[in-house]
Amino acid sequence: MSPRAAWRLESLGFTQVYDYVAGEADWFASGLPREGRDAAIPRAGDAARHDVPTCRPTDDVGAAWERVREAGWDTCVVVNHEGVVLGRLRGKVFEADPARAVEQVMETGPTTIRPDERLEGIVGRMHDQHVESIVVTTPDGRLVGVLKRADAEQHLAHG
Repeated sequence: MSPRAAWRLESLGFTQVYDYVAGEADWFASGLPREGRDAAIPRAGDAARHDVPTCRPTDDVGAAWERVREAGWDTCVVVNHEGVVLGRLRGKVFEADPARAVEQVMETGPTTIRPDERLEGIVGRMHDQHVESIVVTTPDGRLVGVLKRADAEQHLAHG
């Protein structure tokens, strides 16, 4: 909203008014609440799983694998101290020397999507490209979660 509109709302007694300078597109891409005519359209952030295990680049592979097993996942998203996605561990990487640092074996720069991506479109692309899951991040790279294709398909089927 414009600064003028924010000041007007404050003058009307609203106490939590913010001038979100980045704009509406950034708001939606950050996975923040939506309203209006398109709010009901299912988006990636609606079906993304937020319980994905995470690890730091300096963690060892053994500790990351333990976290993954305990959580019932097959992947670990590598994040820094701000929650920015740096990489991903999955597959045979977990067979590496358990004492090795995650940063030595991680898949760097995994493909990501934004929370406002329409589910129908992303599910089609995931199917066509035989992708089972994709990392969901905000525009500044912070982890939102992981979208599993099966979860997305179920979300679309049951609304």
